[in-house]
Amino acid sequence: MPEARTPAQIEADIVRRREQLAVTLDEIGVRMHPKTIIGDAKAKVASTVDRTAGRAFVTVNRVVTDVKGRFVSEDGAPRLERVVPAALLVVGVVGLLAVTARKRKG
Repeated sequence: MPEARTPAQIEADIVRRREQLAVTLDEIGVRMHPKTIIGDAKAKVASTVDRTAGRAFVTVNRVVTDVKGRFVSEDGAPRLERVVPAALLVVGVVGLLAVTARKRKG
């Protein structure tokens, strides 16, 4: 059977629990403060943007490296057998767009 507690022990427990409750309420107040909520939301958005930008950079870097590998040899010289047809295609598309634009204006 547990020992009976003295009034001083009960009072000490009440004081300790009251202090713990005050600390808990202070923590809740800080967490629920609008500035804290906004700061947490900003940090979460910034983290998401950083991850997205990082992924985009890696993807773009991979694509650029792949394209460069197709048009430039390992020694840095252009691969004319691939550059010339691509250049002709670009010139053809630009010419077609120019002709189409003139027809719309005229």
